[in-house]
Amino acid sequence: MSTVDKYFELVDQHQQKFIETLREVVAIPSVSSDASRRGEVVRMGEWLQARWEALGATCKRVDPGKQDLHGLELDLPPVILGQYGNDANKKTVLVYGHYDVQPALLEDGWDTDPFTLVETADGRLVGRGSTDDKGPVLGWLLCAETHKQAGLDFPVNLKFCFEGMEESGSEGLDDIIVAEADKWFKGTDVVCISDNYWLGTSKPCLTHGLRGVSYFHLQIEGPGADLHSGVFGGTVHEPMIDLVHLLSTLVDPNGRIKVPGIYDQVMAETEEEER
Repeated sequence: MSTVDKYFELVDQHQQKFIETLREVVAIPSVSSDASRRGEVVRMGEWLQARWEALGATCKRVDPGKQDLHGLELDLPPVILGQYGNDANKKTVLVYGHYDVQPALLEDGWDTDPFTLVETADGRLVGRGSTDDKGPVLGWLLCAETHKQAGLDFPVNLKFCFEGMEESGSEGLDDIIVAEADKWFKGTDVVCISDNYWLGTSKPCLTHGLRGVSYFHLQIEGPGADLHSGVFGGTVHEPMIDLVHLLSTLVDPNGRIKVPGIYDQVMAETEEEER
């Protein structure tokens, strides 16, 4: 039996073990937007670091600093940087993923406890983070572990960057990326963002690009007390009307952004893309 065949045989043999490992991490309620669960987010990051180090990877924990969460100062969860393999003859792949999750409650519409992985009758694995993004992050670890068990050389050098604030705006990550660009990330040939969708439920795909997003907080102030509409209506500015007017200046009815200069750096479509 070839080592490749042995690898796939091990994958089949260890399927239930893989599911149990996913069950273990889904049970960690690493909700980054919930101050009361910040410790769980950190625990999830530490779990990943320990598991990779046990495999032989070199890891570096980077603490991004502090967060002001609605007036409460919290330590940001660590960014876990790692490297598995350092062969100059191999390409180096940098994998990005995140280990935090969105909030989830039974009353949100879940049929079962969101933090208990459930196998459904049709073979789906349901639990908060099973796809976004603990499952994909875990997949790289289990793949590397199984290569080692099969005696199969890992085909690339693997670097990774796992953060715990993706679901809350990736606060603190930008500065780390800039600081480590010519250090930890040096020598990277390609980056794989392991946090995206399939085409449906059975066809994986490679996504080549994503849209960006910007968040802004806007506060509109009005009269300090309720005013009678029959007396003051039409004579004073109402905050809601002002807000609607401001929002209407951002996007036209066709969805085109009206902010001056925003399209200046957008590349034109190629003929191949138009086809």
